[in-house]
Amino acid sequence: MENSEKVNNLVFSGVQPTGNLHLGNYLGAIKNWIELQSSNNCIFCIVDLHALTTSDSRTQILQNTREVAAAYIASGINPKNTIIFVQSNVTGHSELAWILSCHTPIGWLNRMTQFKDKAGKNKERAPLGLYSYPVLMAADILLYKSTHVPVGDDQKQHLELSRDIAQAFNRYYQNDFFPIPEPIITGNATRVMSLRDGLKKMSKSDPSDQSRINLSDNSIEIEKKIQKAKTDSHPFPEHFQDLDGRPEIKNLINIFSALNNESVDKIISNYVDKDFKIFKKDLSDLLVEKISLISSEMKKLLKNEDYLDSILKDGNLRANEMANENLTKLKNIIGLFKS
Repeated sequence: MENSEKVNNLVFSGVQPTGNLHLGNYLGAIKNWIELQSSNNCIFCIVDLHALTTSDSRTQILQNTREVAAAYIASGINPKNTIIFVQSNVTGHSELAWILSCHTPIGWLNRMTQFKDKAGKNKERAPLGLYSYPVLMAADILLYKSTHVPVGDDQKQHLELSRDIAQAFNRYYQNDFFPIPEPIITGNATRVMSLRDGLKKMSKSDPSDQSRINLSDNSIEIEKKIQKAKTDSHPFPEHFQDLDGRPEIKNLINIFSALNNESVDKIISNYVDKDFKIFKKDLSDLLVEKISLISSEMKKLLKNEDYLDSILKDGNLRANEMANENLTKLKNIIGLFKS
């Protein structure tokens, strides 16, 4: 893509610093970002304000923030060309979230299924931040006038709300200030599932460490987890449609496909007459090749906090410059007092 095209696209995304980054974070987000940065202007945030919505994420938030920054860089995101910053260090996120909340009907938020899922039966005791989370996410995206947002299945509804808010703001002020951000959904593993239950998303909150491949796992841990990963008693599938009703097998094949940049059909044709042990051995070798390198580089980076902090401080400055310029223009459109 030519430079003239690159400057017209601005990709924004972020990861919460909740600790225990895993394969789902890498394949569902970070791996795709690495490919996007070569042909787009990219801003990748560590969304620590979002992490405050759950009490178990608040205790180690500083260390977890550095861990996410280390994962970004160890995976291949280049801080010289791509802005990496911490959400709470750019006050424009919170300021724009309030402005947008005044333009967002409560009915729109009532439709958000993720709040219902996370709050469960204790809706009355859930924090306001969990309910208004999607408005802050919209502010994250719109603050930089982002044109594209990589999203997983669980964030599609929130991006759709961001688009609705942007359109409503533009209509109200008869202006086209906000671009309407487009989703980017790439790869076969946008939603990586548990190694123990193919119907559950891979998650750091799962009590079983065997359910996930952590980015901090070494080669021995990775090999053991894949060896013990749940399959079923049927032979290796012959066709793509044979994956229906076999969620664990489908998950493992999708992981292999995403890691090796090969189609699911190609993976199936390569292993159709082979034992599952051979497939698992090759998958664990591939994971060791990709993930253990990231793990070792992350450990090196985390030992050099001054270096990590300097990258984040530089990213914070660059993000603040963009945010302040856009906020000034937005306040002029609204007609807020300027001293």
